[in-house]
Amino acid sequence: MRRKAEQSLTERLTSLREAVEVAEGRLEVPEVAAARAVLAKAGAREALGDATVVALAGATGSGKSTLFNALSGSEVSTPGVRRPTTGVAHATVWGAGGDTDRLLDWLEVPRRHRREPEPALDGLVLLDLPDHDSVRLEHRLEVDRLVGLVDVLVWVLDPQKYADAAVHERYLAPLAGHAGVLLVVLNQVDRLDEQAARACLADLRGLLDREGLAATPLLAVSGRTGTGLGELRGELARRVSARRAATERLVADVRASGTALSAHCPHEPVPARRPVVDELVDALSGAAGVPTVTAAVERSTRREGTGRTGWPLLRWTRKLGADPLARLHLGDERARSSLPAAGAVETARVSTAVREVREDVAEGLAPAWRDELRRTAEDVEDRLADSLDRAVAGTDLGPDRVPLWQRAVGGLQWLLLLAALVGAVWLLALVLLGFLQLDDVLPLPRVEGIPLPTLLVVGGLLAGLLLALVCRPLVALRARRRARTAERRLKSAVRAVAEEEVLAPLAEVERDAERFCAAVGAAAR
Repeated sequence: MRRKAEQSLTERLTSLREAVEVAEGRLEVPEVAAARAVLAKAGAREALGDATVVALAGATGSGKSTLFNALSGSEVSTPGVRRPTTGVAHATVWGAGGDTDRLLDWLEVPRRHRREPEPALDGLVLLDLPDHDSVRLEHRLEVDRLVGLVDVLVWVLDPQKYADAAVHERYLAPLAGHAGVLLVVLNQVDRLDEQAARACLADLRGLLDREGLAATPLLAVSGRTGTGLGELRGELARRVSARRAATERLVADVRASGTALSAHCPHEPVPARRPVVDELVDALSGAAGVPTVTAAVERSTRREGTGRTGWPLLRWTRKLGADPLARLHLGDERARSSLPAAGAVETARVSTAVREVREDVAEGLAPAWRDELRRTAEDVEDRLADSLDRAVAGTDLGPDRVPLWQRAVGGLQWLLLLAALVGAVWLLALVLLGFLQLDDVLPLPRVEGIPLPTLLVVGGLLAGLLLALVCRPLVALRARRRARTAERRLKSAVRAVAEEEVLAPLAEVERDAERFCAAVGAAAR
């Protein structure tokens, strides 16, 4: 049984440690600090042996110190009725050994009394705590500290104040998860008759049951007369002999810590996701200048195509303006492009899209994890601009090969121009021969009555212009197709940035929340 309890403790501690590690740097909640303290306590307590530390706690006048002396067999702690009475914790130790000294050093209990070895109680360390209702703040703080460290807590109540709300609300009710390591003692029953004692015990039992302490034993004793003392010693002896009080207390602490942390886990199924990734990519594309690059690709392709298929004598006009695509300085993801910075509209649209993705991921998460998602999303937005610019600048916009038909048209344009030039030279030669009155020397060929030189000039020029006009729609079509290819590639690069810079960090928070909740559930089960 003890081995099984220790195994359970080890598993719970492992789960709680995992939950704390996942929450480290993510959840800014007090429950994480409390869980860290439980882990530190468990590590220290496991190294200090298996002695059983039992503490008597109670209010002034409850007879706590008298009961402590009765169990110790001598007046170790001085009883009193004036406040404050017990100022520091006293300890009675059954049995000797360095482990108990180190244990009391860890508990910071200075006053120690050793009893002769007693087989039934060997290994018991009994503490008399300061009064929890002391007028001295340091006394109350000492009670709170030791209540969190001892293995078994014996809460001593008296007939006059057993229903005191301060005791039940501050100490007993919060220990509902520690019912197995808690004893409640109604002391001074010698002051009551039998009927009153039964009524008092019944009322107290009802209070404890309503506070979730139905499993906590309730004993009626009198430290002054010894009534019920044997039963109390027997209960302590049973816990000492089992050698698992410390383990049970740590298990209860870990379960309580896990239960507290579970407040930051969803208690309802997570709803289905909404399709918000495409909206995010569209918003990021606008902020990254994808429309600007796409338009530049189309204009540049049309410019180059028109130059190749247009009239050769006008091609020099292309050099009057810079290439729209070259002005953006794309092609090197290590260098900053010349794309204009995102405007207020684009920035607002990105913020809205990131917030919608964040809210989509946050569906079903507890508020603390929603806060972590918000912080993560803010960090993401701060570095998006540079990542998007690098992605756009380094994107291959597609092949820029000159189509064969444009090469053919360009060659044909030169042939037409050459024909026009031949016709023009021929006409000039005829003019010169006419000036020299030698025009009858050479015959003038005609086609359908039209002189061939004139036909070459006019036909070459008109055919070239007509060919350029016919090719313009084809050039525009290719420009649009290349722009669409560039847009797909750019959006693919932007989607990769969205996955890496936005979705991945938010998904990591979500996975951490799932790991955290799984670990918390294992610790609190």
